[in-house]
Amino acid sequence: METKNHFMRFLPMSLRGIIVASSYWLLSLSLTVLSGSVAAVLGCIAACYLIDSRIKRPPLISLRTSSIAGGCLLIGVAGYIISSSLVKSALLSNLASPLFAYNVSEFVQWFCISTAITILLRTLAKRTSYGAVVEILFVATAFVITLSAHRNGMIHRPFFIGDYALTRGIDPSTILMTFGSVGVLSLAALLIIESSHKRLLYHFSILGTLCFSLLIYVRLFGLPTPQLTNDLGLTGQEQSGSNSQRENPFRDGENEANDKEAPVAVVVFRDDYESSTGSYYFRESAYSQFNGNILGFTSRDDMDQDLIEQYTQGRTNTEQLPGSEDKRTAVRTTIGMLVSHRTPFGLDSPIAYEDTPNPNNLRFKRTYDAYSLAPEFDFNYLLGREVGRANWSEEVLQEYLTIPDDPRYQQLAASLTESLLPQYENDAFAKAWSIKSYLDENGIYSLKNAHAYESDPAASFLFGDLTGYCMHFAFSATYLFRSLGIPARVGIGYSVPASNRAGGSSLLVQAIHGHAWPEIYFRDVGWVIVDPAPQQTLVDMTTDPQNDLQQLLGDMLRNDTSFEDFLDSQRSSSINITIILNTIYALTVLLLLAAYSIKLYRLWIPRHGNEAAQYRLSYRAILDRLSAIGLHRHYGESREEFAQRIAGDIPTIIKATDNHLASALGKKDIGLENNVRLSDQQWSTLRAAIDKEIKQNVSSGRKVLALINPFSWLLTK
Repeated sequence: METKNHFMRFLPMSLRGIIVASSYWLLSLSLTVLSGSVAAVLGCIAACYLIDSRIKRPPLISLRTSSIAGGCLLIGVAGYIISSSLVKSALLSNLASPLFAYNVSEFVQWFCISTAITILLRTLAKRTSYGAVVEILFVATAFVITLSAHRNGMIHRPFFIGDYALTRGIDPSTILMTFGSVGVLSLAALLIIESSHKRLLYHFSILGTLCFSLLIYVRLFGLPTPQLTNDLGLTGQEQSGSNSQRENPFRDGENEANDKEAPVAVVVFRDDYESSTGSYYFRESAYSQFNGNILGFTSRDDMDQDLIEQYTQGRTNTEQLPGSEDKRTAVRTTIGMLVSHRTPFGLDSPIAYEDTPNPNNLRFKRTYDAYSLAPEFDFNYLLGREVGRANWSEEVLQEYLTIPDDPRYQQLAASLTESLLPQYENDAFAKAWSIKSYLDENGIYSLKNAHAYESDPAASFLFGDLTGYCMHFAFSATYLFRSLGIPARVGIGYSVPASNRAGGSSLLVQAIHGHAWPEIYFRDVGWVIVDPAPQQTLVDMTTDPQNDLQQLLGDMLRNDTSFEDFLDSQRSSSINITIILNTIYALTVLLLLAAYSIKLYRLWIPRHGNEAAQYRLSYRAILDRLSAIGLHRHYGESREEFAQRIAGDIPTIIKATDNHLASALGKKDIGLENNVRLSDQQWSTLRAAIDKEIKQNVSSGRKVLALINPFSWLLTK
């Protein structure tokens, strides 16, 4: 009895120590070397045993909490001083090596830090009402800090996880989900330990089942994607037809740079191509038809025939090719969408899209090849060229020239082009460049403005403070171009700095790259991007290079045999984490199936078992039903005492218990005529009566937990 009581105290103490120690391990991984992490774990476990076993004994029982806190501070300071001395001392370095001295110093420092913090946390948990909450928050913070770098889809962070996964060809999300599930179970276990030791297995099995359900959900439905801002409405549900009724393109009140790093797609270049403009433009759609208030998506079949506005199976070609093919190069790119997009996009200028097999259904929402005729000409090539397509009808041309009924557009455009040299005064490109230069020099880039809900947001921007973001610049330039008889539209998609490619074949597209720009149609050339670039900006729209993430996603999308060979060459460990994880998944599934099978068998067998064993099989099934709703015998409690304790809710249990004991112990049946054992039918009636009492007296929540918990029968005794 004493040994068992000691074990019951030792089990939660050990479990708590392991859980808290795991938080130290996570926190220390990016802050110290292996010896420091090991020391943090050992110090934590030692402190947990010390406080849990000695806090109510001398001398700790006589010390105030403030005195213990002061002692913890001294331990931490002493650890820092000793660690610094070991590093600076030449004795240890000479006896062993400088690296050994450094490892020892890190061990001492982290052992003292973890010991001091754990002693303080456990003391507060033992002596105050809020201490347990502080301890749980500490563990939660460790997991949050470790995994927070993964937010917004940055799957290669934290680096100690991302780098490990990258060199082994593993999707880091698998490891991160495992960390998350462990974190949830750890926090839940801490809560359970503080409240009740007796129901630990019961609650823990349910939480484990829920965590495993999360893994199954992700396998079936994919990974959750970050909530994006500043995406210009590019992402969302796929369009099945014309999207001319899409919402107001100006989103001033919704634009934030908070999620600017969130990756939305990755592009793999299958052909060599370097942009001459310093950016890679990926066009998704265009605003081209004026609806009386603002430019929107066209509803005409004879406009924007170069765009493909919906996803299709197989290959889809554009109805209209750009001109000047001798000044363009064919480029094939493979695009993997990390977030659902309303329409497909491709490198300027896309001429066809083709579905491709998705190499990673959990990571990519959709994959396809985009075929483009990318421009290689410089802007001088456009001087002296006419505008508009030769086979456009007069109606189509007018659609590309229509602007709001505001004379200020034409007045401003005329004033900006009146100083052109005589040889360029009638040149469309020279006029357009003058307008672009004006916006470059005088416009101010800002996400915070108040133009979106004006009757004409472009006019509010252009004739007001000239402060806005890409949509304002694009609409204003387009209206100014059109006022001079230059057919133009607003293209939307992504603009990614060419430097981000970093010499590789992959290019990461992030939410911040969502962009709008003006386009002009030049005769025999096609739509050409003439994009203003304001020199003044009130918001930092740069992002740190994400080369590792770019390479990782590109390799996932590329799915080449050569990359598999590279991964094989990088595997320095004989342990294959993928096999281990798959084995764990399989064993977990088998364990759950086995548990459910045993549970169902024990409930099923009374209806089909031997009549001589009916008293045992039926009574066990009854106890299983009660255990599932949290009613089971306490340690040292007899079956009669158990029956009396729960008789208020389940009165039939007394009769079932009496008859079971009478049959099991060889006594005459109690309360039965002629002292005959209960028949199968009579035991069936008892089981039905208890089921009815459970239905009437037990809450719905407990009945749901009873249904999904596969291990409830383990509590039957």
